[in-house]
Amino acid sequence: MYDLSKVVVTSSPHIKAADDTRSLMLDVCIALLPALAVSVLTFGARSLVLTVATVIACVLAEWLYCKVCHLPSSIGDLSAVVTGMLLAFNVPVSAPVWMPVIGGVFAIIIAKMLFGGIGKNFMNPALAGRAFMMASWSGLMTLWTRVGADLPFFGSVTVTDAISTATPLATLKTGALPDATIVEMLLGQTGGCLGETSALALLIGGAYLLYRKVITINIPAAYILTVAVITFAFPMGGGDLAYRFQWMLSQVLSGGLMLGAIFMATDYVTSPVTSDGQWIFGVGCGLLTVFIRYFGGLPEGVSYSILIMNTLVWTIDKYNRPRMFGYPEKSKKKKEAQ
Repeated sequence: MYDLSKVVVTSSPHIKAADDTRSLMLDVCIALLPALAVSVLTFGARSLVLTVATVIACVLAEWLYCKVCHLPSSIGDLSAVVTGMLLAFNVPVSAPVWMPVIGGVFAIIIAKMLFGGIGKNFMNPALAGRAFMMASWSGLMTLWTRVGADLPFFGSVTVTDAISTATPLATLKTGALPDATIVEMLLGQTGGCLGETSALALLIGGAYLLYRKVITINIPAAYILTVAVITFAFPMGGGDLAYRFQWMLSQVLSGGLMLGAIFMATDYVTSPVTSDGQWIFGVGCGLLTVFIRYFGGLPEGVSYSILIMNTLVWTIDKYNRPRMFGYPEKSKKKKEAQ
């Protein structure tokens, strides 16, 4: 016989884990460090200045909001630090320091805290901040600088510092293959936003998150594979098998695809919780990214594709939630209704 006196009955949830929001956010920060290191090596110390300034702005904005609204401070969960790092990774190194600072305040106050804080926002705050900056200062958001250019620490970057050739994505937009090699796009030796140029560094960070079980493979795999399949099947301008393969790799390794698929589309709050829903979400992001890159006015479509899919998460989860044990079948419910 079992000794029932040793059985402890409590209300759900019954499973406890050592992980909390702070530990998960800390893992994300650690995973972003390789991309930050490559950015500093590629573009110089200005990358670090922009990242630190944006992180400080996000943390202070969240602290001030909690202070003014008489709420418990939530900066200890490190979510504002993650938002600041991701937002900084989405701006060019030529951006003036004040621009991502304002973008960070918008991301925290408007896209996060006004909806109730972490866990209640319906869109990714960093991407919302990027969209706000793109709408407000599109010229500054597309001023790319030469790799290895001697940029000032805090001062503004002039047009003379701007890169003389287009970024890989801008070249792909015209239907031509970029001058940059696959190796250069892997290592981050190309123009672009400061945290998205090195696909290899982002993949290393993604592998760390998978090892730590912070994310699952569902969304990144669905997102990247969808872009790869469509761009291989339908390259701009057509071409032989070798051309299709190079076109596909250039689309996958350039721009913000790796950063978006690994670090932004997998955001717990703004992505589906069901396994099937995550695959649907990733495929939807991939489809929209290719459509915007091919037919949109901008060469990049990662940010807007994820934001659009963020608005559909509730619907995706609603129609993909598992059926509860003992719940009647749909056909049986219809018969009873008749």
